Amino acid sequence: MKGSRQGLYHSPLANTWQKLLSYQSATDDPLIAALYRKQRDGTTGIAQGTELAAGQGWRVVDVVCTSGPDDRSFEERHSWTSISLVLSGTFLYRTGCESALMSPGALLLGNAGQSYECSHEHGEGDRCISFQFAPELLEPVALDAGAARAKLDCARIPPLRSLTPLAVRARAACVNRDSLEEVALEFAAAAFRWSGQSRSSSEVSVRDRARVAAVLRRLAASSADNHSLAELAAFAGLSRYHFLRTFKRVAGVTPHQYLLRARLRDAATKLAMSAAPITEIALDAGFDDLSNFIRGFHAEFGVAPRQYRIAARGHPS
Repeated sequence: MKGSRQGLYHSPLANTWQKLLSYQSATDDPLIAALYRKQRDGTTGIAQGTELAAGQGWRVVDVVCTSGPDDRSFEERHSWTSISLVLSGTFLYRTGCESALMSPGALLLGNAGQSYECSHEHGEGDRCISFQFAPELLEPVALDAGAARAKLDCARIPPLRSLTPLAVRARAACVNRDSLEEVALEFAAAAFRWSGQSRSSSEVSVRDRARVAAVLRRLAASSADNHSLAELAAFAGLSRYHFLRTFKRVAGVTPHQYLLRARLRDAATKLAMSAAPITEIALDAGFDDLSNFIRGFHAEFGVAPRQYRIAARGHPS
């Protein structure tokens, strides 16, 4: 979709971009690297997928899209049933008569043969891990999850608490190229459990969706910073009450829930993949008090950070 020019230097990725000293350092993040090349070469936005793993009736694809407000959107079609975890960026996903604003931690859902369109009028670039399945593989999964049929009933599932541990596992599995089939099937079961309860609202105005998209990108770029409801509402140009209601209708969760889960996902990933002290990880993620971090982590993941780290590394508890 066409829109006002919003290049990389004016996106929430700009702070990260300006810290990059060379293309070599940019390659640490596939999305940043792709946006680097787009800016350098003056090319148009494009979505590119890298297959991470595949088996009989399933595959996992790392999808990086560099489209922005000046890039046209095109109607595409899901060849297999797709359940995609958004890792970064915000974009509008349309399928049939339903549309939803996608943001980090949310699941994008699409049935095999279904037409869809993604547009980036609110910002530049996104990255998703797409778990894709042949329809026949999903029939027993749907039945076991309590669904009446092997068909997903909505376009998006918001970043719910029950999905946070699985989202963190997916990140680690993609990095390590390990247990991806298990993670894929668990995502499929979760999608069938929640899709019937997560219909996106069709009453959100274009203007309100744009406001919330801007806030989501602000939060993604500075999740460790303190953000008050008043500050975010002022940024969106709304009263606090109207902003709270609008944000939840668009994003599916409240601003506090969204920010807390973003911080906890980041902390859990570092616990699993680094040897940094737990206190340091908590502070870096935006938690000023270690006891609050431990309580919040336990509520989200069901275990304390130390036990989570031990389990994630495969050591006996």
